[in-house]
Amino acid sequence: MDLTPWTIAGAVLLFVGTTLFTLLAGVFVVVRLPEDYFVAPRRPPPRHVALVLLKNLIGVAVVGVGILLSIPGVPGQGFLTILVGVLLIDFPGKFHLEQRVVGRPRILAALNRIRTRRGRPPLLPPPDCPDDPAND
Repeated sequence: MDLTPWTIAGAVLLFVGTTLFTLLAGVFVVVRLPEDYFVAPRRPPPRHVALVLLKNLIGVAVVGVGILLSIPGVPGQGFLTILVGVLLIDFPGKFHLEQRVVGRPRILAALNRIRTRRGRPPLLPPPDCPDDPAND
């Protein structure tokens, strides 16, 4: 493979672009969540099946891009891209997995810092989370 300055510049641009997209998408989602998202016992049923299917298809596509970005030699944030894609996909046990991840004090604190900087109230911690030191 011929590494010209244009090839290197393109790879750097791809890396920076995917990193910025992933970070901005993550901040957008965190800021838009209702404060009781991880406490609410039930979610309302989806209004439009077509929108749910579209969201899941986009999630699968984003996971696919993340997998490609995880290949050695391909520039980009593969893990973060996969994480954003998984958050878009609906699957059994997803809400419990989200509660366990957000129940970790460092992660909840980081998410709440992002929300506070954007003028949003902090997220309420998930109930009975085994990783919550208040439950020890």
